[in-house]
Amino acid sequence: MKNINEILNHITNNPSYDKLNIFLEIKRFVNILPLKLKSGIKFVYVKNQAMHFVLTHQLFKAEFEHNRANLKVLLEMANIKNVSNFVFFVSNSIDIPNKQSEEFDKIYAEKSDGIFENRAKDEKIFKKFEEIRAIIKDS
Repeated sequence: MKNINEILNHITNNPSYDKLNIFLEIKRFVNILPLKLKSGIKFVYVKNQAMHFVLTHQLFKAEFEHNRANLKVLLEMANIKNVSNFVFFVSNSIDIPNKQSEEFDKIYAEKSDGIFENRAKDEKIFKKFEEIRAIIKDS
């Protein structure tokens, strides 16, 4: 019977899982970056022996260009194969967080008792106020 370590080693050494291994290496590399650089990364991918950093703002691109030598040193420490240089660019798509409207989901308890004087002289308006009074009393 194989233990879990042998199974995991077999999976990680299998050539069909190369993309998964590359993804995990990129994730480890991004995690060892300084926080000031890591906060500006939207996502990272490897293509044609270059690690492409998609950034959130133009200032992060300048910061990454300034720290290119430090990134090369970290790349050597991380032992990532098939990556020789870096490419930095800013995405022109804007991420807008999806906010669900909570205003309509909340149900409030009625604070009124429906006791008020109806001074409307027009019949239609008078009937509307009476309908409102009935709704308040029913709730």
